[in-house]
Amino acid sequence: MADIFRCMGKAARVALCAIARHLRLQSDVFNHLLDDTPLPANEVSSSVLVASYSHMSLQNGKGAIGGGKPGTAGEVEKGLLTLISSDGPGLQVCDPNGRWYQADAGLAPGDMLLITGKALSHATAGLRPAATYRAAPEYLSGINNGGRTSLAFRLMPQGNAILDCSPVAAAGHVIPQSYVPISVSQFMDELSAEEDVVCNRSDNTCVARNNLNKQPSLRSVLSDPLSGAFLEDAVVVSCGHSFGGLMLKRVLDM
Repeated sequence: MADIFRCMGKAARVALCAIARHLRLQSDVFNHLLDDTPLPANEVSSSVLVASYSHMSLQNGKGAIGGGKPGTAGEVEKGLLTLISSDGPGLQVCDPNGRWYQADAGLAPGDMLLITGKALSHATAGLRPAATYRAAPEYLSGINNGGRTSLAFRLMPQGNAILDCSPVAAAGHVIPQSYVPISVSQFMDELSAEEDVVCNRSDNTCVARNNLNKQPSLRSVLSDPLSGAFLEDAVVVSCGHSFGGLMLKRVLDM
């Protein structure tokens, strides 16, 4: 997985440079938002690699990066961009006219789907809007019973970085007044708060779903039951996959 993380990370950075050049910006204009390369020892990357297996009968209403969120509304990527590689189609993206289309139907082996996020949208003053995506309805209906395996690399900005549209304005683009400089940590907090409001307005669907699942929180799983301190490595599932608590601590401290 470490090799995959490095390869997809490099591809994501190249894609970000290409987007910058397309907007008549310096190719390295977004580099200040990213982690140092190579990453210093004992530091955790802001970006995330997610491996997932999605099956209609196993989702139970849960969405996943790369698998898409069930339902008609879909979900919006928060970071700079996400690269998704999968063993079969199953993801739809909403176009600017509100129409859903199969985004990964024509991908050959080795191809990846690129989805831009809200952080990049703010950094480009909306010139690269965030993509809204969802699991394809035919996949949710059980037509594709074999399931779908995907790898998704989320290129995330550092929490202490500033999303600033000044380079975009200097390139001659018009910047709406709503795009003011903002720290990444505050930007993400505001996005989370917006999601909480939407969740609370939807007839407490999220709360009811959590009550049905009765699953322990990620924080409780990754913490010592006596001291409450984060564990460096905690086993989450019976198959032996382990997830470190240090990454969660970094996210909470952002």
